[in-house]
Amino acid sequence: MKEHNMRTMLQQVTVGETTAIYRRDDESGTVELLLVPAGRTTDVTRDDCAAEPLVQAKIVGDDYPFGFSQGRTMRNSQTVTRMEFGRPRVFADDDGTTTVTTRIDDPRGWHYEHVLTMTTKSPAVEIHTSVVNDSAEAVTFEMLSSFTLGSISPFATGLDAENLTLHRLRSTWSAEGRLLSQPVEDLQLEPSWQRFSANSVRFGSVGSFPVREWVPFVGLTDGRAGVTWAAATTHASSWQIEVYRRDDGLSLSGGIADREFGQWKHTVRPGERFDAPKAVVAVVAGGVDEAAQAVAANVRQYLDVPESENHLPIIFNEFCSTWGVPTEKSVLEQLDAVKALGVEYFVIDAGWFDDAAFESASRFGKWEVSPAAFPHGLKPVVDAIHDAGLKAGIWFEFEVAGRQEPDCFNKTAWLLKRDGLPITSGNRRWWDMRNPEVRDYLAHKVIDMLRDNGFDYMKVDYNDTIGIGCETPGQPEMSLGEGLYDQVQASQDFFRRIREELPDLMIEICASGGHRLVQSFMEIGAMASFSDAHECDYIPVVAANMHRMILPRQSQIWAVVRDDDPADKLYYQICSGLLGRLCFSGDANAFSGEKNDIINDGVALYHAAAPIIDYGESAWHGPAMRSYNHPRGWQAIVRRGEAGTSADGRVLVVLHTFHDAPNTVEIPLGDAASNGAAIADEFHRNGVDVTLADGTLTIGGLRDFDGVAVLL
Repeated sequence: MKEHNMRTMLQQVTVGETTAIYRRDDESGTVELLLVPAGRTTDVTRDDCAAEPLVQAKIVGDDYPFGFSQGRTMRNSQTVTRMEFGRPRVFADDDGTTTVTTRIDDPRGWHYEHVLTMTTKSPAVEIHTSVVNDSAEAVTFEMLSSFTLGSISPFATGLDAENLTLHRLRSTWSAEGRLLSQPVEDLQLEPSWQRFSANSVRFGSVGSFPVREWVPFVGLTDGRAGVTWAAATTHASSWQIEVYRRDDGLSLSGGIADREFGQWKHTVRPGERFDAPKAVVAVVAGGVDEAAQAVAANVRQYLDVPESENHLPIIFNEFCSTWGVPTEKSVLEQLDAVKALGVEYFVIDAGWFDDAAFESASRFGKWEVSPAAFPHGLKPVVDAIHDAGLKAGIWFEFEVAGRQEPDCFNKTAWLLKRDGLPITSGNRRWWDMRNPEVRDYLAHKVIDMLRDNGFDYMKVDYNDTIGIGCETPGQPEMSLGEGLYDQVQASQDFFRRIREELPDLMIEICASGGHRLVQSFMEIGAMASFSDAHECDYIPVVAANMHRMILPRQSQIWAVVRDDDPADKLYYQICSGLLGRLCFSGDANAFSGEKNDIINDGVALYHAAAPIIDYGESAWHGPAMRSYNHPRGWQAIVRRGEAGTSADGRVLVVLHTFHDAPNTVEIPLGDAASNGAAIADEFHRNGVDVTLADGTLTIGGLRDFDGVAVLL
């Protein structure tokens, strides 16, 4: 690496394709972390900006940052300028894991611990930040980062104009994960002429829907160097990410939403420790698609699922069949229709506890089986599902109490409060999951019910957000944001309790579709509902978006079969499911005749492609998508199997056309089609023609809303 007067290199560690560089600023003493692709360390040149400290923090009582910062950012306050940085220490384990630990002291008596974890099990790294109060006085934080990165781009000096691109993922209900890429100049992330004002873009989500408005993700591409950094927060309550620039270097940081953004404060008393939620960070020689997938792949090292999940079984969920009014009769009719289709999970969705359609119902809290819908209870239905050779699933939304259950809705001692009143949104209130009585009650209502009826699978839904936060009983000094953070942590602890007591249970994470798709939940659940986009034309667009957010093996995608739909529509729907986990639903009588043959062909290709769906890297092809409600053109996802896995040397291509589709599409496959690659299987309607020549896949005879899958 090039030596500079202003920076002293302290450590350089390489694991896999990532190198971590720790440098000390010779003037300020600040220690910063650079992440670069392995083999690119000699290209690092930047030393002409302020070093970004390993930790950003702000305590109550210290001066706020200057440069017109208040209300915009809390970074680089007096708390940061008082930090005294130790030397990073490197520890290597026999299992391929390396940790780098740095202690940062505050002379007033507390210290921070910054731990970087690098492992051959993940293409990304993890950053853990903690504070330990060694003093005799309590200290109250109003901002504490989970991660920071600075001196971006390290491969340039000076302004580096018109080179850096910021990537974010927008998200709204039923349209999650839309990629937004913008030059940093469009966001006014340039230094001022006097390097005085601090320019910051602070974004995030406030509440218990962590994937709303934005996904907790950020990417930044150095176009000239061909390198992209990506980072994600992992907790499921209010979060923020900041992109900050005051001089020629750009910085990234993120973690719990701070006091300004998310009403968070936390007091660390003498002898106590506070661990900020971990962050996941990656750097790749490539673009945002590769970087985002490296971050999403980090969850794989934590997956602990039943062995049956290894071949990615197909799901049938009856929600789009009854729209929240399942009955014993409807389940048994559907079971007869779908059990021969290669489905392995049969999930009874919302409404088993009520007699009204789910959209108008709010009978949440008692979780008693509807005697009208299931006159013999659920156990005989579960037995019938098992007798058909399938695993049985059930829906819950156990963190809430509904207005139609007044004994629960009005049990104020067990409910979350703000301003001393139960937090009410529509027909829902929230159980205080920090309350041990609540957890014991739910253990009976949920865990015992699952065990007693023999369920193998639980879909856990969550259909509203708590908002800015909640009070903590008996501790009025605690902030609303802190109450929210503790509430969600307690909820996740209850999920873990379920896993401990029912270790073979499959858990599906759902939150009005995709509003909880964060790594802390993806470590708990085997799968997640990708979206509430049940029967929309843009399902494949959102399904492809998921590849930047979660592993496709965890992304459950709807394929809803209707009596009155033409058979050819099934190609479009099943090809959408090939972008993740295929989940059928729909009319009980629709799975017959020509449709049955198409479904069987699609299921066969899904099973053949499952290793690639599980282990691979995806690339996007097609024109830019504008309207989701009226998509135009086409989209192709080329997923190349990961080396060293059962998918090695195999490629899955999934094409969808939309309005105004071209007749013919050419998809360059590059080295994915080298070494004598050949077409192994195809799935499409009659009239579509597929050829492979000179590294290009040509698909002709297309019309609007075609679905085509090709296995190489």
